[in-house]
Amino acid sequence: MPSDFLELLASEAADSSDATALDRVRTVLFECLFHHLADDRVDSLFAILGFEDGFDCYAIAGYPARSAAKTRKDVEKIVSDFGGACLTAEYAMNGLGPGIAGSTGTVAPSAAGNSTGNPVSGGTESSASAGPSGSARGASTVANRPYSRADKRNTAVVALIRPVGAATPEVICNTVSPAFDATRPLALGPQRTGSEGAMRTMQAALYCLKAAPALAATVQQIPRPLRTDDALPERALIGDEDARDELIRVVYGSLTAAGPDDPTLLTVSTFLRFGGSLETCAKELNVHPNTIRYRLKRAAESTGWDATDPREAYVLTTAIALGRMAG
Repeated sequence: MPSDFLELLASEAADSSDATALDRVRTVLFECLFHHLADDRVDSLFAILGFEDGFDCYAIAGYPARSAAKTRKDVEKIVSDFGGACLTAEYAMNGLGPGIAGSTGTVAPSAAGNSTGNPVSGGTESSASAGPSGSARGASTVANRPYSRADKRNTAVVALIRPVGAATPEVICNTVSPAFDATRPLALGPQRTGSEGAMRTMQAALYCLKAAPALAATVQQIPRPLRTDDALPERALIGDEDARDELIRVVYGSLTAAGPDDPTLLTVSTFLRFGGSLETCAKELNVHPNTIRYRLKRAAESTGWDATDPREAYVLTTAIALGRMAG
């Protein structure tokens, strides 16, 4: 016999072809993913919706061109026309970032209105106000009030998509982009595997949307689609642990990989500390400017980020700061 709410829901939906039951599964599935829950029970919910064990997926997130309901319908139809599978939800962009402090209630959309909560998913007739026996961290309660203009402005649509044949995520993203507001960011998450991967790609895409205003201050034009690497430092600043981990493990790790006697980290950090001046950096380290150029080139090759580019220098500065604080 099912032992908790998620197992009961999965059992009920598996034994029913009722559309309302499937809507309830979608609603609770997104509730779990938005609140960092991805375990065997969530795997069961995915399986009911046709996402079998070990599935690959990626997320697209953006703001509706007209209404959230129309954007979801258009995206699902386009992906279906490509022969793919797609699950969509609405998400209120409250607080500092998705799934963290500052978010309030959860409810599925209805003809009468909506709530101010974070995840808004599933069909148009049901809502899941019960939590999975306390298992979903930060699971919230239903809060009802009129769906204001500000709510609509801050409501994003997130689509979880399984890869479709030869159609790359970029092709799908560009094809569905007219369904999203062309004047606001559109984010593309990385391809990942399974429930854990679905949770992480959606979180990354939503963090990109939240980071976009800060990114706009440091680049001439925000890329469309906005990929997760495009907003690494901003994502880390608002609490994205995946971004923080990548900056420390990959970027800072590349600068320190050759050991304490290698001058790469010292050269890059000194160059950044003196505002990108080759001559001042060379004088400080008592080497020729050409040596600094060579070391910076080698660092760019190993990390993927060029200290002589203002935007990429910011990524390196953030990675070095985080790496040093992490010890």
